[in-house]
Amino acid sequence: MPTYRYISRDLSGAVRTSTLAAGNQEMLTAELRGRGLLVVDVEELAGRAASTGPTFDPRTWPGMADFDVEMGFHQLESMLRSGLSLLSAMRTVAEQARRPRAAAVWNNVADRIEQGSSFTAALAAHGRVFSEHTTQLVRVGETTGNLDTALRRAAEHLERSRQLRLTVFNALAYPAIVTLLAVGVAAFLVIGVIPKIEKYLGGRGRRLPPITQNLLDVSSFAQVWLPYFAVGLGALSIALFFIHRWPPGRLVLDRILLRIPIVGGVLRLGGTAVFARGLGVLLESGVTLLESLKTVEHLLSNHSLRARVIKARETILRGGTLAAPLAEAREFMPMLPRMVAVGESAGTLSQVLDEVARFHENQIVVVIRRMSVLIEPVVILIVGVLVGFVYIAFFVALFSLAGGSR
Repeated sequence: MPTYRYISRDLSGAVRTSTLAAGNQEMLTAELRGRGLLVVDVEELAGRAASTGPTFDPRTWPGMADFDVEMGFHQLESMLRSGLSLLSAMRTVAEQARRPRAAAVWNNVADRIEQGSSFTAALAAHGRVFSEHTTQLVRVGETTGNLDTALRRAAEHLERSRQLRLTVFNALAYPAIVTLLAVGVAAFLVIGVIPKIEKYLGGRGRRLPPITQNLLDVSSFAQVWLPYFAVGLGALSIALFFIHRWPPGRLVLDRILLRIPIVGGVLRLGGTAVFARGLGVLLESGVTLLESLKTVEHLLSNHSLRARVIKARETILRGGTLAAPLAEAREFMPMLPRMVAVGESAGTLSQVLDEVARFHENQIVVVIRRMSVLIEPVVILIVGVLVGFVYIAFFVALFSLAGGSR
């Protein structure tokens, strides 16, 4: 029976290095997990395969995307559940990465673990790649010995976020492309073609038809005032940028966004889904309520919603409930504080938050689809009227030109 040297961590986080005889690596890993240990590395004493060194190259492009993290976590979860050690699984994920930068990150994480760092600390060293929410889940899984479950939850969270972004993109892509193409064609006719017809007719002592002349007047007005409009728009953009970077100003802007019809509703739906999903997953994984609220706070991009979460955390520190501060203002959707109150009373807060998250995620998809159904005909109608008017003015000018050339 071969003998293996293994590195593991116990529930307190202490690193243990020892040897043990087992039939194979999978049997050894299963036995150590049965003792409540997290298996970091296993090697047969007869020899050790050379590990792949770090391949990080800052010139390599593109970088590591959220999809790479999602797929890596799914692969890690599957291999850990099958009995592989953490380091072996990490090296395998690095070998199968679709991008060089992703492979470099996974190899660097594996190197840090091999040097004695915890998995959580190794991920936290790449803070731009692995979010705080992800590292919190991993920390709990690493501490409790349920790392594969924590990785699965983190991957599912990333997958839901990706699918939501894809839904929004698909709903807005077609109207945006149609609008840009129509405006480009209309601008080419107004700026490049019709003025040449005007010069030709003017040289023959003829005037353009009224509809074409009106179009050119509008074009001339736009060309004269366009520089001033561009300067004003640039100044407004710079002002909004600095206001957005100033925390009190960002808070005011985000509060205004939540009150804008339709847009504010979508933002509230999204914020409620993100808050409920993030908090529910963390609580289900064993993170305390206060730590979970502090982590979820950074998942919310709207600072008005962040301020509400901070107030909720402060209320809990003073001995209050979570539902009360969430219900004080209509920033989150009304269903959230009511369901949270039920969950706090029944002791099923994580399950209730999961239901709230699923409901609002479905609502977001429904709202976006409805908006796309309404936006597409409106955009087509407006673009059709614009392009139709330009084309009519263009062809009327052509007919006038044909009549003058006889």
